[in-house]
Amino acid sequence: MTAESSTTLLTLRESDAPSLSALVYDLSERLMAKGERLCTVESCTGGGIAQAMTDIPGSSQWFECGWVAYSNAAKTTMVGVPPELIEEHGAVSEAVARAMVEGGLARSGANHALSVTGIAGPGGGTDAKPVGTVCFGWQQRGQDARVETCHFDGERHEVRLQSMLHALSELLAH
Repeated sequence: MTAESSTTLLTLRESDAPSLSALVYDLSERLMAKGERLCTVESCTGGGIAQAMTDIPGSSQWFECGWVAYSNAAKTTMVGVPPELIEEHGAVSEAVARAMVEGGLARSGANHALSVTGIAGPGGGTDAKPVGTVCFGWQQRGQDARVETCHFDGERHEVRLQSMLHALSELLAH
């Protein structure tokens, strides 16, 4: 992966939920075929990606670990996000998503990592970062992290589901 950044407006609906399992199965097959492992660092998805991974029997063969770094303090203590980065850019930022994915990869034996930090709502949004703003990070060991910001519509559970689907889809695409 190369160091990249972009902002995307996506709309996925709850009817896409069955595709979450399909994405996880596809990812598991690819990781097992390569003998590689994945770790996750999640905030707004609350461990939903890790849960989707571990719903598959035998996932310990390719899923290393997951952190739910929900608070700013957890982001700092669990995966090493510098507090000044959070102060300067906010917890929902590409800079923090990058630090989260890099920290997760550095603290695990995984070959791949993904991170998610965002505002699922219904509160917490601002004019600059409205509800539905989600920042992602993806990194493969030995390569630069890639980050992206997306804006999702919908209720809290819809924003979280869309975030999980997007995180996994992009991981598979790269």
